Amino acid sequence: MGHGRGSPEPPTSKKDAGQAPTAMTNPLRAIFFDLGGTLFSNRDIPRVNTPALIEAAQRLGVEKEFDRVGLAYLQASRKVNDVYMSRAYYLHRDHFYDTYRAFAESFDRVASDEFMDWFYEAQRSAMVGGLQLRDDCIDTLRALRDKGFTLSIVSNIDNDFLEGMLHSLELKPLFDHWISSESARSCKPDARIFECALEQAGCSAGETVFVGDSRIHDIQGAAALGMTTVLLAEEGGASHLDDEDFEVNPDHVISRLSELLPVVEAPS
Repeated sequence: MGHGRGSPEPPTSKKDAGQAPTAMTNPLRAIFFDLGGTLFSNRDIPRVNTPALIEAAQRLGVEKEFDRVGLAYLQASRKVNDVYMSRAYYLHRDHFYDTYRAFAESFDRVASDEFMDWFYEAQRSAMVGGLQLRDDCIDTLRALRDKGFTLSIVSNIDNDFLEGMLHSLELKPLFDHWISSESARSCKPDARIFECALEQAGCSAGETVFVGDSRIHDIQGAAALGMTTVLLAEEGGASHLDDEDFEVNPDHVISRLSELLPVVEAPS
């Protein structure tokens, strides 16, 4: 989850880049997943958020300029993102509220506290209730559990979003642990959130695979601790969270979650 900039060139694996994949020095025990963009597609977010954006324009009195509203919100998000992405930790609620302020200012309006509270709850309700898992998500998670892997979610998101999504998407029975950036007081790619997840799972980085859609937040962050990394890259583009300033390539690249199954090794 979160906001970001740019559309980098299609990702490559270490094999594609002429680098040897990271070797797992210990038997594989755990698989950690990002949530947004990984278990569900970020392409689904505009669909669920559009009604709230339309009402936000109406509340600001700019509904006659709705052809500008979507672009104005994207630009506001990117502007705020430039400020937040250098921080090791922040609440996503604060990021959202600053985005609402910048969005309103782009139309020479002032976002009141009441407006921001309404907008936040409208977006949270829409995402918690409207997002859908990838079509192969449940079957893949069940197959991994059947193989005996410990499964965890490691997400840059606040607790109210994460808990709501885990419930509405019926993911809790499929995972052993989950952690938000709010609980860890650390946002990927900062090391602390990964360390907290490893502590929860009782595993070392060498026993763990991390699956995510962001080359910076997920791949670069997990690789720094020594995890094997798998990038989920949808056809036609990479994560909306990435720019071109990434430092490492993933060990593996998949386009569907089910392609993870032949990548991982059964525990010995």
